[in-house]
Amino acid sequence: MPGEATMHAKSDSEVTSVDQSWPTRSPRRPLYYVQSPSNQDVEKMSYGSSPLASPHHYYHSSPIHHSRESSTSRFSVSLKNPRNLSSWKKLHQSQHDDDDDNDDDADQGSGNNIRLYLCFFLLFVLFFAAFSLILWGASKSYGPKVLVKSIVFENLNIQAGNDDTGVPTDMLSLNSTVRILYRNPATFFGVHVTATPLELHYYQLSLASGQMKKFYVKRKRERKVVVVVSGHQVPLYGGVSALAVARQQKKNVALPLNLTFVVRSRAHILGSLVRSKFYRRIRCSVTVHGNKLGKLNNLTHSCLYN
Repeated sequence: MPGEATMHAKSDSEVTSVDQSWPTRSPRRPLYYVQSPSNQDVEKMSYGSSPLASPHHYYHSSPIHHSRESSTSRFSVSLKNPRNLSSWKKLHQSQHDDDDDNDDDADQGSGNNIRLYLCFFLLFVLFFAAFSLILWGASKSYGPKVLVKSIVFENLNIQAGNDDTGVPTDMLSLNSTVRILYRNPATFFGVHVTATPLELHYYQLSLASGQMKKFYVKRKRERKVVVVVSGHQVPLYGGVSALAVARQQKKNVALPLNLTFVVRSRAHILGSLVRSKFYRRIRCSVTVHGNKLGKLNNLTHSCLYN
């Protein structure tokens, strides 16, 4: 029919005009697959097109694939957006700073504990040192008392003889007993007592000697000590003029002698940590009388104590 032909002709012309006026599409990109590193069995597929392509051409294989693709796309968008990237960096930095602050707080707490223990230790050392110093100073006012009471000369014998090298000389033999009173006035410590050898001298010549035994005296106690001082076959070499007549007239002999020794006392006030020492140097003047052998010679007022 003429009308239908006319309509077909118009429609063809319109289609042709529309086709010519519509912009040409760019060639479609090929399909590509992205495989997830965490799951090798799940494959990720996306469909790419030009900016003019319709958004409905994407293909989703599963909901899991969709969630992964969406998270990946969001992360890529955040990376493309500088503001999102800077905010992510600030969040990560703030978390790192919080961890550092927690570590610093822990280190500071341990450091405070160490300093506290060190302060307590130093205070204890200072307190103990002060207490020990007080005890040591107090002990000095409780020095021991030493009193040489008497000496008894049992015998005195002089005879001719020879020394070790064969030189002829007068030989002296002397035997005596010394009595000493030792007293510890301390109220909070005992003492250990020793002494140097007791010696009888005629000027620089030693005629007799004796050793005091070690002993211990408790607090506020005293002890009597007896020491034998003797000499056997001591060569004189003519140095003792007072003994020139001793062979013929022994009763007329008057021989001045000096008795010397040092008493050493050691007090353990606080075990072995606090100790105190006392020294008493004693020198007594005594005269040997030939007619008073075996009799007591009082030395209470004849001694010097240093």
